[in-house]
Amino acid sequence: MRTIITGTGSFIPANKIKNSDFLQQDFYSDRGEKIPYEAAVIIRKFGEVTGICERRYADLDMNATEMAVAAAAAAIKDAGLDPETLDQIIVAHNFGNVLTDTIQSDAVPSLASRVKQALGIRNPACIPYDILFGCPGWIQGFIQADAFFKAGLAKKCLVLGTETLSRVIDRYDRDSMIFSDGAGAVVVEAVNDKESSAGVISTSAQSYAMEELNYIYMGKSFAPEADARIRYIKMQGRKVYEFALKHVPEAMKACLEAGGVPIADVKKIFIHQANEKMDIAIIKAFYALYGIKEAPADIMPMNIHELGNSSVATVPTLYDMVRKGHIANQEIHAGDVILFASVGAGMNINAICYRV
Repeated sequence: MRTIITGTGSFIPANKIKNSDFLQQDFYSDRGEKIPYEAAVIIRKFGEVTGICERRYADLDMNATEMAVAAAAAAIKDAGLDPETLDQIIVAHNFGNVLTDTIQSDAVPSLASRVKQALGIRNPACIPYDILFGCPGWIQGFIQADAFFKAGLAKKCLVLGTETLSRVIDRYDRDSMIFSDGAGAVVVEAVNDKESSAGVISTSAQSYAMEELNYIYMGKSFAPEADARIRYIKMQGRKVYEFALKHVPEAMKACLEAGGVPIADVKKIFIHQANEKMDIAIIKAFYALYGIKEAPADIMPMNIHELGNSSVATVPTLYDMVRKGHIANQEIHAGDVILFASVGAGMNINAICYRV
């Protein structure tokens, strides 16, 4: 039995928010002090570090569930699947549905249950549930689907990642410019095909929840006059960077070793679109573990420049875009070995080695 991806889909909101749209914004430090630089200088440095030029925000009347449904419908169509035959719907997110101009999360009923209803699935044996695992949530959902297949408890799963981060950001915090909205989905199926070697080869997952626990957290606005009772997504950026650079390459190497796959066989690495500079450093450190000074050209597709960081949605969206030829100079072929990898709040890390 092997776990294969039979369909992919994504939903990318149409609203483009450029870096220049923040030029009139005041930014404060975590001590509530106004940063003594013009917004243009802050934004320029931000772009140099993150690689982000613009990001996407959902329409004001659209929520995370509705984006997930759009991505799911595309993946189901791509797979040529009857949705009534799905055994599980796994939805990765971190904030549920957050209505415009509010910051309250709505996750009851679960987003997965709402997706099931929106898709019109009546089969009571189709089990919908949510997973909260930080930015690596979609990959973890994929790992869970693979485990259920191997246990003989499911044969077809829909795995989604969806988020409207634009509604939980503190606009006075420079890091708010990183985040965006979007949704990505895959249909995965358990197959027995002796003529093909496609499918999941190996997986790995790690969690560091001691001093690392609050590297990404919910905190009050940096603006000194803000309501201290309201919480927004926050990061200890330097600590996140150092943590990721140390642990993500090791987890990726552990994943390859678990599958007995040589580094030379890896054709693409689909890594969480968190920060361009950080992702490049991670890939370089990964290859350095094998004594290789330079990573192969074009090994790491990226869409962060235009789409920003949509958390759980970045990896499935990126894979869908490359698979369907929507990113220049990036393509995958049958038989290619690829890696999925992510890092995020928890602090959690995971990876999947997959043969296309």
